[in-house]
Amino acid sequence: MRFIVGLSFLRRPWSGRMQATAIALLLLVLPIGASTGNAGAPASGAHVYLLRGVLNIFSLGLDDIAAKLQQQGINVTVANYLSWASLADEAAAEYKSGRTKTIILVGHSSGATVLPYMVARLDSLGAPVKLAIGLDSIFRTSLAGRVGRYINFYIANGNGEPVAKTKQLQGELENVDVGKLGMGHLTIDKSELMQSMVISAIDAVAFGPSKTPSVAQQTEVRAAKPSSGAADASATVRR
Repeated sequence: MRFIVGLSFLRRPWSGRMQATAIALLLLVLPIGASTGNAGAPASGAHVYLLRGVLNIFSLGLDDIAAKLQQQGINVTVANYLSWASLADEAAAEYKSGRTKTIILVGHSSGATVLPYMVARLDSLGAPVKLAIGLDSIFRTSLAGRVGRYINFYIANGNGEPVAKTKQLQGELENVDVGKLGMGHLTIDKSELMQSMVISAIDAVAFGPSKTPSVAQQTEVRAAKPSSGAADASATVRR
């Protein structure tokens, strides 16, 4: 980017053509709909893959989660759910090389729907997922393969669906109904409460367990306090 900005100071006739060429080259090497980064050397060896839903415009809360994780020094990749297979291959390669020690997946909407497929693919590639978190998949899915912990947050009084457990599953599966917390399908990823629970679960895996309550316990406590949940919902419905 500094190179491209520097071109703007040139006053030669061919500078515009060079600038256009440089921008085109930059676009070729940047993956469309995906971003990767970290705020310094990761302290945990974890890499979190966050999968957006349709059109990349309804899951922008994942970007907020990614930014907060980066501030903690955790590697993150944000991409559209359509990239799940190539992301799984990338994650497996990173895991086998030793550059990534812990694979964590988070998905919203269609991004949550493909998480079981991504877990199974990574398992077949010899790169087990330590933690996977789905945010309100509206399609019925089933889970197989190795995964340390799979948390499926869904809105039962909406269109959300629980994840079914298969005999081939090796790991822990939690289906947590958050319908009483005032969240909707398009706002669950943007809720500060949900973001806090997601990040807490990730931190427990990336940096070690803490004494904080489980996500199910947190959900029950919040559901028992309607005023608190309503205040959170009104404060976090944003686009």
